[in-house]
Amino acid sequence: MTSRLITRRRAIVAGLTSIGGLAVARWPGELPPTYGNVLRAGDALTYAAHRVLLPSASLVREYGIGDLTSFPATGTTNPAASVKSALGEAYRLWQAGGFVDWRLSVEGRVARPRDFSLAELKALPSRTQITRHTCEEGWTAIGQWTGVPLGAVLAAAGIRPDARFVVLHSVDDWVDAIDMNDALHPQTLLAYGMNGSALPIAHGAPLRLRLERQIGYKSMKFVRRLVVTDRFDDGGASGSIRNGWAWYNGI
Repeated sequence: MTSRLITRRRAIVAGLTSIGGLAVARWPGELPPTYGNVLRAGDALTYAAHRVLLPSASLVREYGIGDLTSFPATGTTNPAASVKSALGEAYRLWQAGGFVDWRLSVEGRVARPRDFSLAELKALPSRTQITRHTCEEGWTAIGQWTGVPLGAVLAAAGIRPDARFVVLHSVDDWVDAIDMNDALHPQTLLAYGMNGSALPIAHGAPLRLRLERQIGYKSMKFVRRLVVTDRFDDGGASGSIRNGWAWYNGI
């Protein structure tokens, strides 16, 4: 092995170590949430690098109405078609009633745990943005999203100072989590509208996450429950990590 190659490898290792060290310094007493999981080593490195090197409030590009494209809803199954879960029947009833009886539960490390109706969410400050969705399957699409910033919902529930993560639960039994940096980002929405109309079933009605700074599958559809926590929760058997997906996939 040449001395030049050895030097290059040492430089790479030193660089990765520096990123990890900066990450630890940024979050006193806690390493990135997937640290120690060998299968998620790349995940942890990406998370640490993004948090250390990128401004926390940096915005993704927003587009104009003329930039809208067709937007497939790949892999989506109407939860009402599920015969395995009581939530499938509940969703069928919510859908039949125009989602008037649907509620979003916000609980955990908040001062005022509560349920929000769709009307109550729409009464909170709203935001409309046109952004690019990048799918893990390799395609992209540009859509317009209208909703309430997740930060506004958390503020209404009174997030506690020790809050570090928001764990999201969907009607179709998926669990995922984001850190407070992403949760409070101004472009992170709980969207109830798409392209000027109500959010379609195929895109997660009545409410879905729009997490613009991560890859598409992180924008959970059919959101029904938020749990604010002070520690990382991998979601167990329904979580992204145990189902072969990266927990953090920043773009």
